[in-house]
Amino acid sequence: MKNLLAVALLSVFFISCNSKNTKLTLKESYSRINFLTIVIENNLWKGQVGDSLRDIIAAPVLGLPQEETQFSVNQVSPAAFSNLFETNRNILFVGVSEKEGYFLKKDVYAAPQLTMTIFGKDENSLNALIQAHKKDIISVFKESDLKNYQKENIKNSYEIKEIKTLNKLGVSIKIPRNFAIVDDTGDFLWLRQDITKGSLNIIAYELPLLEKDSIANNIVKARDTIGKNHIPGPADGSYMVTEAAYTPFTKEVVIDDKPAFETRGTWDVKGDFMAGPFLNYTVLDKKNNRLLVVEGFTYAPSINKRDFMFELEAIIKTLKI
Repeated sequence: MKNLLAVALLSVFFISCNSKNTKLTLKESYSRINFLTIVIENNLWKGQVGDSLRDIIAAPVLGLPQEETQFSVNQVSPAAFSNLFETNRNILFVGVSEKEGYFLKKDVYAAPQLTMTIFGKDENSLNALIQAHKKDIISVFKESDLKNYQKENIKNSYEIKEIKTLNKLGVSIKIPRNFAIVDDTGDFLWLRQDITKGSLNIIAYELPLLEKDSIANNIVKARDTIGKNHIPGPADGSYMVTEAAYTPFTKEVVIDDKPAFETRGTWDVKGDFMAGPFLNYTVLDKKNNRLLVVEGFTYAPSINKRDFMFELEAIIKTLKI
């Protein structure tokens, strides 16, 4: 079994070291977003090492109404790893080898592609390395998927001058044209893409500047005011609010090189039976003496929403002030 793993390792090194010669002939990669192929021996996958990987991958994505894992996974043994799997976009090699370590390679078998390798000298050291890099396993592949989505799916986007609110706010966002403009007042923007059952939505507006320490505590209040004033529900007098039963998750991030707050939670409609997840970015724009808010939310009853929210995140993160 170790020989099979060594062959897989050597192929990664050999191809990556000769990437200048092979880049022109690489196959095009293909897989869904948030999809990960794990190349690992079956006995390791069924044991403690596999349990550690499953704990990491099965951690729920924050802010969704139902639990969904970080990735959809396909496990394959080194013996079964063939041309069929080489075109997968995200590949994680895990195993026991005399050469211990962690490294990343791009475009080894196909392009675009990211491979991550984690090898330990024995199962205990391998498990320790997995725990040491558990955040990387999520963040590195997520970031790669995000950039690939932006490159491949946001080619035909609106110009700033076509959207009154973006023009007035002085910002650009690469919003695909399959999003229709619902409302564009100059102070508030709402775009919607209809899907088979439901919709994806993006809104944008600005708020008065607050001290950084006060921002997080005011995000829900601000979005509820916006929902009441601008996002009506289907029934008379109904409107979107933050769902009170679940506390949103907020953390500090950086958007367009500016401090910002990312808030993930769920919304519902006051006075009606509609709900879904939202992703809110509140950006501290001190130069323009304001808070800039861009949010995505999804209405997709009875189906998984992880990938829809990931698409909205990819679009919003093209924001430039």
